[in-house]
Amino acid sequence: MSPASPRKLTGFFLIGTAALLSLVWGSAFSMTRVAVRDIAPIWLVAMRCSIGSILLISWMHYCGHRFPALKDKRWLWYSWLGFVGMVLPFYLFSKGQIKIDSGLAAILAGTMPLITIILAHFFVNGRMTSRKMLGFLIGFLGIVTLFLPKDLSLSLISDWRSQALMVGGAFCYAATTILAKRAPPTPPSVGAAMMVSCASLVAIICALISGVPDAAPHGLTLLMALGLGLGSTGIATIVYLWVLEQSGPSLLAKINYFPPLVSVALGTWLLGEEFTWRLAAAFVMILIGLLVARSGPKLPARL
Repeated sequence: MSPASPRKLTGFFLIGTAALLSLVWGSAFSMTRVAVRDIAPIWLVAMRCSIGSILLISWMHYCGHRFPALKDKRWLWYSWLGFVGMVLPFYLFSKGQIKIDSGLAAILAGTMPLITIILAHFFVNGRMTSRKMLGFLIGFLGIVTLFLPKDLSLSLISDWRSQALMVGGAFCYAATTILAKRAPPTPPSVGAAMMVSCASLVAIICALISGVPDAAPHGLTLLMALGLGLGSTGIATIVYLWVLEQSGPSLLAKINYFPPLVSVALGTWLLGEEFTWRLAAAFVMILIGLLVARSGPKLPARL
C-alpha cells in the first residue's frame, strides 16, 4: 500500500479539526446552560472573554506578531467587533439560557447564516436571488415553529422572550460577519487578539457596574467558564482561523450545520433536556433553508 500523500493527510486533518470545532461550539451551549444557574450572565461573559484573551494574545505572540500602537484606527474597528461579535451575543445567549434548553438555544443561534444572507444583500452587495429568498423563507418558518405552542395555535410560548434573545445573538454574529469584511487588513492572529481583548475590557467594566456577586461561583461554574474561555473562545478561534487559511470559507460554512446537533445530543444525554418533534422539525426546516439558499450557481456580486 502506497503511503498517503500530504494532500490526503491534510484533508483528513481538516475533517478532524472540523469535527473538533463542531464539538467545541456545540458544547458551549451546554456549558453556558450549566453556568448561568450559579452566576450572572454578564459575569460569565467577563470570565469567558478574559480567559480567551490570555490564550489568543499568547497565540499572537507565538505567531511573531505584536499589537499595533493605540492610535492605530484598527483598535476602533476591533473594539466595535469585540462588542458586537462577543460581548453582546455572549450576554444574550447567557441571558436566554437561564430559561431555555441548550439544544433549543443552539438551533436558534444556528440561524446566523440565514440572517447573514439578508444583511449581505443590503450591506456588502450580495445579490438576493429567488433561491436565496426561498431558502430564507423556509428557514424562517422553522424559527416561527419554535415560537408557537405545542398545539400550533397562534399564541406565543411563555419563554418567547428568551428565545428572541437567542435570535438577537445570531443577528449579532451575522452583523459581525458583515463588519469584518470592511475592517482594515490585519493578520488573523492580531485581529482575533485585539477583538477578544477589547471584548474582555468592555465585559469586565459592565460586570463591575452591574455589581460584585455576594459569593464566589461554585467549582462547576468556574470549570464551565474555563471551558468556554479556553475552548469556544480561545482554541476554537485558533482552529477556525487555521481551517479558514487551509481550506477557505466553504468547509467552515458546512461546519455550521453540526453544532446544533451536538448541543441537542449533549443536552439530552447529560442535562436531561426534552427532545421534541417540534425541535426536530424546526431544525430540519432551518437546515433545508440553508441548503437551498447556498445551492445553485455562484453569482457575481453587484458593483
